[in-house]
Amino acid sequence: MESIPKKHTPILIVDDDEGLLMSIKAMLVSMDMPEPELVSDARRVMPLLRECPFQLALVDIIMPHINGMELMKQIKEEFPFIECIIITAVDDLSSAVQAMRYGAYDYLVKPLEKEKLIISIRNALEKHSIRRAISLLQRAPGFSDIKNPEAFREMVAEDELMASVFCQAETFASSDYNLLITGETGTGKDMLARIVHRMSRRSDGAFIALNMGAFSKTLVEDELFGHAKGAFTGAANEKKGFLEEAQGGTIFFDEITEMDNELQGKLLRVTQDRELYRLGSTDIRRLDVRIISTTNRDIYNEVENGHFRKDLYYRLNVCHIDIPPLRKRKKDILPLARHFMDIYSGKSQKEINYLSEDLAEYLMNYSFPGNVRELENIIAGCVLNERGPTLTLASAGDLLTGFERAAKPPEGILPIRELEKKLIYRALEATKGNRTRAAEILGIGLRTLQRKLKGYDRDTA
Repeated sequence: MESIPKKHTPILIVDDDEGLLMSIKAMLVSMDMPEPELVSDARRVMPLLRECPFQLALVDIIMPHINGMELMKQIKEEFPFIECIIITAVDDLSSAVQAMRYGAYDYLVKPLEKEKLIISIRNALEKHSIRRAISLLQRAPGFSDIKNPEAFREMVAEDELMASVFCQAETFASSDYNLLITGETGTGKDMLARIVHRMSRRSDGAFIALNMGAFSKTLVEDELFGHAKGAFTGAANEKKGFLEEAQGGTIFFDEITEMDNELQGKLLRVTQDRELYRLGSTDIRRLDVRIISTTNRDIYNEVENGHFRKDLYYRLNVCHIDIPPLRKRKKDILPLARHFMDIYSGKSQKEINYLSEDLAEYLMNYSFPGNVRELENIIAGCVLNERGPTLTLASAGDLLTGFERAAKPPEGILPIRELEKKLIYRALEATKGNRTRAAEILGIGLRTLQRKLKGYDRDTA
């Protein structure tokens, strides 16, 4: 027997008892967990693991062809990050100890208790996500670390800083934890939130997006929580709020720091208890919703200054992704410019295929306070004005009035970063490459020196 879900699942269950396989599947589906892939022939397991990125394998011990303990040993040797749960009919201490030595996450004895099984599976999946996140943090991830690059096709990126963002998004998409995305205006927070939703197990559910800066304080509570019939004058019928509309899916709070303080308290209760009351009603309504929030403000300062509740911040910031501004990921500027050039030349039915050197130089030296959104607006305007096959700086015309002109420093004056770089290399030369001694001479910590050198290496890569 081999049962493969239509949508990829992180869970693989291996047991020669087909009845038990179907029973475990029913348990998981009834608890809104991913539908597992079922395999009754242990010989199929390793080929399947090489084809699909599973996160968890539940393996029976006593099976024909390959013993479950030996199979788990093979799994952990080739795929150390895959968590394994052993299931067995024999409650044997020595087998349990051996399973743990081989790297099993848990050891469950038949007949399986539903609650214990679900808790073990959830914890194992969370452990997998945390271990992967830690492994990525221990090094600078690259685009080759992204398992599903096609999911990010809308976000044109070639800079390694965005590879880290995409890897984090993939990791957090596999969990149900609330996610906070920070970054300056125009960096693509909204787009990343939608990508995370599409990669999550909630992708079949609704994605309800709310811009908190666009709501009036008097209307937002009713829109968010809904109301009962007769709750106030004009409430002729009951109304479902956005939180309920997002049931089974994701609710997206854009610019969460704009939320009124009183409403923050009510949202806190929702995040804690996973339930709500409609306005004018005493009926409790249970919620199964993931919250993704964004802000372009320094949320830490907002909390410190009392403008945003600390307890709500901790509830929303279980997972965190910070999108770097465009000026810090220079490798993305020209690919994005060409991407927008193709889009808008197509919309304008113009044959424009090139960026001139003067426009490219301007873009590479511009600070982009409005980030990707500002770059898109500049290119869109250039395309409208351009009559030839190449976008030039001249085609920008008055569009650049008010924009910061790309400025080269006066001759003989270097930017602070370049002066710092020269000084560090001079100290290393004087100490014959001794980083500890060079850090002492410069009056900085060794870790700071190592971090700066790594940054210089990335600049020249």
